[in-house]
Parts: sequence; C-alpha cells; structure tokens
Amino acid sequence: MKYDTLLFDLDGTLTDPFEGITNSIIFALKQFGITETDRKKLGSFIGPPLNYSFEEYYGMDRETALKAVTLYRKYYEKDGLYENKLYPDIGKALGALKGKGYRLFVATSKPEIFAERILRHFGIMNYFDGVAGASLDLSRAEKADVIAYAIEKFGISDVARALMIGDRKHDVIGARENGIKSAGVLYGYGSEKELKEAGADYIVTSPMQIVSLMDKLNG
Repeated sequence: MKYDTLLFDLDGTLTDPFEGITNSIIFALKQFGITETDRKKLGSFIGPPLNYSFEEYYGMDRETALKAVTLYRKYYEKDGLYENKLYPDIGKALGALKGKGYRLFVATSKPEIFAERILRHFGIMNYFDGVAGASLDLSRAEKADVIAYAIEKFGISDVARALMIGDRKHDVIGARENGIKSAGVLYGYGSEKELKEAGADYIVTSPMQIVSLMDKLNG
C-alpha cells in the first residue's frame, strides 16, 4: 500500500459543527458587549485555533482572545458540542476504510477531550485507533503541532505512508510541515481555491470519494 495511515481533521471533515461553534462564539462575544448577527462570517472560525480568529476578526489582543476562548468553552462544553451533525456517509466511509486495513486517527485543533466526547456521542470513536487534539492551554493548537504530536503519540514511523484529510488550508500546510501528503475535502468549510493554493495533493468532494481515492492510490 502506498498509504496505510489516514489522519482525519474533525470539524468540517467528519462533522458539521456550524451551529454549535457559532452559538459559542456569539455567547463569548456578548460578554464583551459585541453583538454579532452575521453567522456566515463566523464560519471562518471553523478550522484555525480559536484565539487567532478572535484576534483576526475582532481585533482582540492575545490576552483578551484567550479570555474569549474560555467564555466560548463555557457554552461549548454544555451545549455547543452537541449542536453538531455527522456529514452524510461518514460512518459508511470510515467503516469501508477500516475494513480495508487502514489505521485511522483524528488530528484536530479542537481540544482533545472535546474531540473524544464528540466522536463517542456520534458513535464513530470505534473506527479510530487514536485521537490527537489541541491542549486546553493552547500550547498545542497549531495544526502542524497537532500533527507532529500525532506522529509521536501513535508511533507513525513512516510519514510517507500517511495522508492528512481535512477541509482547510491549515490541514494542508500542517501536513506538509510534517512531511505528510494531504487530501482536501470540498464538503467542509474550505474552498477548492483555498485548498489548491495551500498545496493539497488530492481533492475529494464527498466522504465516499475518500474511499475511491484510496482505492485508486493503493490499487
């Protein structure tokens, strides 16, 4: 097999977290006296580390942005985490890949503890051999750092046989910085332009097309 290890992003790749994430952001912003009604704008928060997005889109300094993340989590832990849904055919695609002998892992900039709760809630934890996520203190939040952590945690000795699958440029760039090829998915929150400009090696349009891609690459 050309590839035997697949690393999956979570938000925008396995699940559509739009409702929960935007509700959590709106809650956090309200604590600073900011009323945000443009939910489409808030979709840009899905993918990158949250503190960077609060800094970029609302002009917060780092200290304020970290406070915003804490407030975001207050809502997200209780409600936002479950205001989420699996993309169609994700379970079917994961089952097919697992049946073909791939090692499947999650590599996400979401805190690891939240990622595990989401995977269990939606009944797909059993497809994965492990989960690598951000640390709660955000000392590990950049996608490149999360992927490096996954490589070490799961003993991925040959990165040339691993593939990162995600919907945003951060997945592609983070993979490349670790010597890993990437597949961008178009059903999430990144555009084809974003993914191609970041250097995605492959592009797919649906979860089942991931299975077809692996069949093609390893056939």
